[in-house]
Amino acid sequence: MRNRSKIGFSGQAAIGLAALAGMFIFTVPQARADDDCQRETAKIDHKLHEAIEHNGPDSKQAEHWRHELAEQRERCWGKDHKWWDEDGHRWRTDHDWDDHDHDHDHDH
Repeated sequence: MRNRSKIGFSGQAAIGLAALAGMFIFTVPQARADDDCQRETAKIDHKLHEAIEHNGPDSKQAEHWRHELAEQRERCWGKDHKWWDEDGHRWRTDHDWDDHDHDHDHDH
């Protein structure tokens, strides 16, 4: 009598592909969310640097972008409990950002 529980190569390949597709479905949206968070944070961070350079760290423009950056970090944190550190070029998993972290470069 033949063992019916054995699956042929094509069956095994189909199961493997289905598992891979399942992992891909859950991974791609997360990667896209990470990319969006990272890209938006980098854009706001750049605008803050420009505002500080052109108008000073205590300017209304710098304060506006400082506020925008804090809100963006909160959005990223709220979604994934991590935030993008543009200056360090890495994801951070501690809720430890400093809203005035960009001012330190201009204190001297």
